[in-house]
Amino acid sequence: MPRDKTLSHIKVNKAIKEEFLEKGYEAASIRSIGARAGMTSAGLYRHYADKEAMYSAMVEPLIEEIRNWTQRHTEKKYSLVGEKANSIDLFGESFVDLIREVILPRRDEFILLMTCSAGTKYENFIHEYVQSNQKEFLDAICYLKDNGYPAIDVDEEELHMLLSAYLTACFEPIIHGADESKINKYLNTIQEFFMPGWLRIMGLN
Repeated sequence: MPRDKTLSHIKVNKAIKEEFLEKGYEAASIRSIGARAGMTSAGLYRHYADKEAMYSAMVEPLIEEIRNWTQRHTEKKYSLVGEKANSIDLFGESFVDLIREVILPRRDEFILLMTCSAGTKYENFIHEYVQSNQKEFLDAICYLKDNGYPAIDVDEEELHMLLSAYLTACFEPIIHGADESKINKYLNTIQEFFMPGWLRIMGLN
């Protein structure tokens, strides 16, 4: 990497993000990214091994933050259930907080992940994330029942449908370019719509 590697790397990352956001992964080209960054393709390869590595560098930090937040959230909920917390405490933090705390500060990277990932290993991210949450949710229902909560049995297919609808609704205003005030308004509406159903399923209403 060149001597001014910090400034140069920032410039390269900016060019990479712009290229992928404009063209998507499959249509993006190393030559075009190099032109945006003001360097040759050879110069670009001193920063990243290939186009796949460039895309990964854009979205992996966001994915890692999402995973870490989800894990902390899950552990917190199990702790609260063990303490026999009420529904207000149990749902004081929700997926909407993940969007506000993690996704919105990395909005460009999120749009890259959601709309520009065709042809990468991340193109099924939302489906895989739903499946992961689906398993956690089913485990949580069993745990709630074991701790005396009247949770309702939901089969995997039914839960997959509900989680997909919930996450899609939460993501839509971001993907379609709504400003932050509208996003917050829409998220509040989504929360008011879905939360009674989640509480009923978990036996918390």
